[in-house]
Amino acid sequence: MVEGGVPLQGSVEVSGAKNAALPVVAAALLAEGDHLVRNVPDLADVSTLCRLLRHMGCRTERVPGPRRALSVHVPGSVLPEAPYDLVKTMRASVVVLGPLVARWGVARVSLPGGCAIGARPIDQHLKGLAALGAEIRLEHGYVYASVPAGRLRGAVFTFDGVTVTGTENVLMAAVLARGVSVLRNCAREPEVKDLADALAGMGACIEGAGTDEIRIAGVEALRPAHHAVIADRIEAGTFLVAGALPGGDVTVRGCVPAHLEALIEKLRAVGADVRELTDGLRVIGNGRARPVDVRTAPHPGFPTDMQAQIMVLLALADGSSRITETVFENRFMHVQELIRLGADVTVEGKTALVRGVSRLSGAPVMASDLRASAALVLAGLAAQGVTEIQRVYHLDRGYERIEEKLAPLGARIRRVKA
Repeated sequence: MVEGGVPLQGSVEVSGAKNAALPVVAAALLAEGDHLVRNVPDLADVSTLCRLLRHMGCRTERVPGPRRALSVHVPGSVLPEAPYDLVKTMRASVVVLGPLVARWGVARVSLPGGCAIGARPIDQHLKGLAALGAEIRLEHGYVYASVPAGRLRGAVFTFDGVTVTGTENVLMAAVLARGVSVLRNCAREPEVKDLADALAGMGACIEGAGTDEIRIAGVEALRPAHHAVIADRIEAGTFLVAGALPGGDVTVRGCVPAHLEALIEKLRAVGADVRELTDGLRVIGNGRARPVDVRTAPHPGFPTDMQAQIMVLLALADGSSRITETVFENRFMHVQELIRLGADVTVEGKTALVRGVSRLSGAPVMASDLRASAALVLAGLAAQGVTEIQRVYHLDRGYERIEEKLAPLGARIRRVKA
């Protein structure tokens, strides 16, 4: 329940990045022993991955203290499968495939589920693993992978399209392959670089992470991970958009400005005052936003995970904007809910025409996916009256107690039983 009309002012701390924590924790499967991953957010997706690791025979435990650490004990042998009941709730579970095949030479992983924002096939994951010597077959909704040679071999592989989890999966497989691998057309997201840094700390030999070509010299074995996950740039971006709403003045601490350059550029273009601080960013909303056009793209372009949130800001702009979504085909499902709040948005194929209105009005709405739910929270904060957001379990997949973080900024927001 969000009672809107009160501009947000104050400071908020960013959690660790979900999309970095998940592959780093999955990478623990690459080495026997006790791993410690710090700055891991307390999210539903992290809990799902921990349940999956425990199903395989690992032990996971939250470590009390300010470092937000997660310990993972990986035994000498595991059950190399990821069942449908766990994978269906979180498509990122597929990142266990690469580590399982690399270390044990066999894997049985359910085809993934997750948010309904369009087709997100894993064909590039499978082609990459096949290039490294894995035999792949699909049966009964599962991926069966095996390595007849006993160990993967280095190879040159070019991804047909940019895929973050595909890059991560093949990267994790290649670190234990025999020989040198060269991966081309790789995703350049900060989360990929963070995974590579974690793997390097485990003893992997990786060059070029963060660029479109990654070179990996395989090693015989890795040691347990001790790594701190980077800050969540999408959570940070969501709070920055909240500060850019009329009357807002929000300081986002702990974020990395270099990871947010495309968003910062758009916030400045709409007229917000964005200032870089020693420990984060401050954004001040200077009245109604100016209209701008936005086109999503893989990093370093404007992130698709911020498209829904920026739409809320542009829905209140003084003029018309165009948002073109190039990454996922179904990522405008929040539009109908924003229209219920009074937004004027028309979707034509991959483009949304957003005609700015002077105000939004609270209404009951329903979240369709993770980032749409965050956009509805922002819209509810900006709207006059009360907005009731249903199906907020989507929100808990990627935002750590968002109502508790926003309340000190002046947000009148509370969670109630449906």
